[in-house]
Amino acid sequence: MTIQSILSKYWGFSTFRPLQEDIIQSVLEGNDTLALMPTGGGKSLCFQVPALLKPGICIVVSPLIALMKDQVENLKEKGIKAIAIISGMGKREVDIALDNCIYGDIKFLYLSPERLLSDLVRERIRYMKVNLIAIDEAHCISQWGYDFRPPYLHLTELRELHPEIPVLALTATATERVAADIQVKLNFKNRLVFRKSFERLNLSYLVYNEENKLRKLISIARNVKGSGIIYVRNRRETQEVSRQLNLEGIISDFYHAGLDTPLRMKKQSAWKNSEIRIMVATNAFGMGIDKADVRFVVHLDLPESLEAYYQEAGRCGRDEKKAYAVLLYNNADKALITKRLDQHYPSIDEIKQIYHNLGNYYQLAYGAGEGLSLEFDLADFCNRFKLDPVRAIHAFKFLEHDEYLALSETVFLPSRVQVLLTHEDLYRFQVGQPAYDHFIKVLLRSYGGIFEQLVGIKESDLAKRVDISRTETVKILSKLHELQIITYIPLTDKPHLNFIKPRVDSQHLYIDRKYHADRYQIHKSQIEAVLAYAENYKCRSQQLLNYFNETHAKVCGVCDVCIENRKLNKKDSQNDEIIKEILNELSKSPSHLDQLMEAINTGNSNERLKVIRMLLDAGTIKVNGEFYYLKG
Repeated sequence: MTIQSILSKYWGFSTFRPLQEDIIQSVLEGNDTLALMPTGGGKSLCFQVPALLKPGICIVVSPLIALMKDQVENLKEKGIKAIAIISGMGKREVDIALDNCIYGDIKFLYLSPERLLSDLVRERIRYMKVNLIAIDEAHCISQWGYDFRPPYLHLTELRELHPEIPVLALTATATERVAADIQVKLNFKNRLVFRKSFERLNLSYLVYNEENKLRKLISIARNVKGSGIIYVRNRRETQEVSRQLNLEGIISDFYHAGLDTPLRMKKQSAWKNSEIRIMVATNAFGMGIDKADVRFVVHLDLPESLEAYYQEAGRCGRDEKKAYAVLLYNNADKALITKRLDQHYPSIDEIKQIYHNLGNYYQLAYGAGEGLSLEFDLADFCNRFKLDPVRAIHAFKFLEHDEYLALSETVFLPSRVQVLLTHEDLYRFQVGQPAYDHFIKVLLRSYGGIFEQLVGIKESDLAKRVDISRTETVKILSKLHELQIITYIPLTDKPHLNFIKPRVDSQHLYIDRKYHADRYQIHKSQIEAVLAYAENYKCRSQQLLNYFNETHAKVCGVCDVCIENRKLNKKDSQNDEIIKEILNELSKSPSHLDQLMEAINTGNSNERLKVIRMLLDAGTIKVNGEFYYLKG
């Protein structure tokens, strides 16, 4: 097979997008490669196509569980075998998945960077026939990047397991400094960078300083047809803004990470299928969603960085048709973004206290807890210890950096079941316990592979087949689990907290003060760049491209600054033409105002009168009674 035939067979495309083929060829030649491509540029194909061409398995590292699950499902729909190992999966489940990667025909193994901290995972990867290592969201490895993730620093250990295998690092947002840092941190053997311009010719970037942002938002939603995303700061705001839009007859819904996963999936699907026109969301929404016809993205609050803004704004206009990326802000927002900066950097003493509270929350003894993975309820934790949730979350980030713990994002795992007995032993149990016989027969008929591994089930579906209530179904499954006939793991929809090291006391808890100070300065400079973008009266596209080191970018002609400049230039040109006509007419003889207005062909009546008054004020022309004449 060729890369073209793979593209056609699995994706139905006849040609690659710009840079895709070059990146794929580089990987096939065994080169370590960094691909910088804007949002919607087709990054995933750059590792999926070469991995399918070569024998073996591709390991894909991504920090986003939702994105991993989407890509695995998309690959499976194409008949390509792929799995993801994510937080919340039990040791036995992970064990079986890794065995399938070694001995089976799995082509893609998706992992979070936190999973690479596990000795079990690293040891099993050693025995896999790996053909490519793909690092998605590669900017997360750089301290200078906008979304630094400490576990990414362990990716060099993945390289050590298969030193001869090329690495493909991919990101949509990286300055030159971050791009250089990615290559250093990943131990690139050769510096090979493919950079697609971050210029989006079809996007009109618009920035408005508005005291009444909601009124402006409603105007945008009414005047721009098609699907849209509105990004807001917090969960409460998603509901309030959506409610206001609906009151105005603009069909919208809201989305945030606090909603349970089935509801989030339902809302996301409704928006993707254009049943809901506008989604009001926190930045938890949009990553990895392949919807090409989004016509506008509005940020109702100042973003944390231009990298985040560019990525989120880039979710509109993926079909290359005209689209609008709008930023609305006011003076109150400027004060708030500075306040939020301080919230993100709890003091060293605060971090230590939060770590101590965490140990008490789980009733961990000093020296205990290493390797534990526990469901974590942030709201309950903060309520119990009277903590600010924002400061607590950012304290965890510093504890992650120093490798005391790792906090995963919210993850949805369906209920799972595996039969622990052999076929013969299970049959004997059914004969001896006839009350369970019918239930077990339906369970076995409904789910294949249930003796070999944990399989996903839906209690409600099983209940219908057995003709009992869902509550009774859960009771029976739990009883069979208790009798050690099956393993039954009910569904979960919570983040997980992993203790990487045993619990230590405050005296032995080391927090890197220099890193803490450096991160503060980096974040501060990112906020300053956002404020400069909003307030500098320069071409918006040019400003963004300059930030990403494209220093010779042309003015876009379609942002708010360029549009206003064009109007002013047009007005100046029109005024010049009106002046020329007035002076020409009056050079012949004095003229009555009506005659003078009639003789001018350019502009409307108001525009002609304004120029006449301007010439009178300047003393260029005079009026005597009813007649206008040139100054002598």
